[in-house]
Amino acid sequence: MQPIERHPSESHERKSVNEQMKALQAVLREIAAKQLARERPDHTLQPTALVNEAYLRLCEQKNLEAANRSIFLAAAAETIRRVLIDYARKRQGLKRGGDKERVSLSIAAPMQDEPPVDLLDLNDAMEKLKRKSDRMYRVVVHRYFAGLTMGEIAETLGVGLRTVEDDWAFAKAWLRRELER
Repeated sequence: MQPIERHPSESHERKSVNEQMKALQAVLREIAAKQLARERPDHTLQPTALVNEAYLRLCEQKNLEAANRSIFLAAAAETIRRVLIDYARKRQGLKRGGDKERVSLSIAAPMQDEPPVDLLDLNDAMEKLKRKSDRMYRVVVHRYFAGLTMGEIAETLGVGLRTVEDDWAFAKAWLRRELER
């Protein structure tokens, strides 16, 4: 899968949620497709439906009206992740502990030798990480779920590139350890 295309001239534009969704529709579909690619093969949601559900939830968030492109993408990716988590919880409730949804913890497509990660377990680990360090949590959301570059994350969070790189390395190792338990 190709990397998410970025337009530097758009990185600081401020638009309404509707305008952002319209302008970023293709990018959001790509984010949704990447997140769905980490799911089980027989997943019933499609990227378009996932983006549409995320759009409905994003419209309820008033704090995004003045968000720049990077912040909006991170919020949209987080919302897409939450839609998938809600879907997994519903499915698990229906199956009473049946099939678990699996995702890869790598940025790229899952590697053959990398064991899949349960989506609900990943969510629990992410919540623990957020309690430990909100900044590291946001680095993971921006990098893993939104696909932002390290430079974009540093700019969005207002920290140095080295800080983001260190946070990313620590958070990945910490999450792997948590998920192996």
